Amino acid sequence: MGFIVKPLVTEKMNNITEKQNKFGFIVRPEANKLQIKAEVEALYNVTVTAVNTALYAGKNKTRYTRSGLLKGRTNAFKKAVVTLKEGDTIDFYSNI
Repeated sequence: MGFIVKPLVTEKMNNITEKQNKFGFIVRPEANKLQIKAEVEALYNVTVTAVNTALYAGKNKTRYTRSGLLKGRTNAFKKAVVTLKEGDTIDFYSNI
């Protein structure tokens, strides 16, 4: 296992969670939908009805500073949006 890197906790994802019972995760790029579904069900004891995935490419970033031009690149990642069965929920803040 170990396909889930971290949960997505953003304002946009929280709005989707409240309205549609969907939760977002950053996952490893080689993970497929069946592996993601199995890991979410094992980690959080919920029933997954659907998994949607999207690959995001890294982007070049440039900024001007006092010391000169700095160039860099953001990381590429894969996002999974998991739909849970009605009544199931995941609490990301329970183990803080």
